[in-house]
Amino acid sequence: MSEQSEALKERTMVFAIDVLRLVDRFPDTAGARVIAYQLAKCSTSVGATGESVYRLEIVKRIHLVDGSETSAVLQESIELGAIFSRSSGTARANARERRAQPPMTKSMPK
Repeated sequence: MSEQSEALKERTMVFAIDVLRLVDRFPDTAGARVIAYQLAKCSTSVGATGESVYRLEIVKRIHLVDGSETSAVLQESIELGAIFSRSSGTARANARERRAQPPMTKSMPK
């Protein structure tokens, strides 16, 4: 794995841990329990950063915990989403480019 991939893997791990610590601080209410469960699930799934953003915005709007803590985790979720979105776009473009290129022919030895 490349150094960049390892750094991204570590960043997503730290994000998940930060969110899990954040949800542990939610009040014990029905609404907070629902959001905590959903946020814990989607924040530990690399492909669900958009869902994390949505749920963190809810947390921020209803003030389940201190706003500055939520803002930092929310910003990280937005940044990770942008990284994965760009990466996915690059992968699709590379796949289209490979399909558009004519197949390479193997020359037979004479």
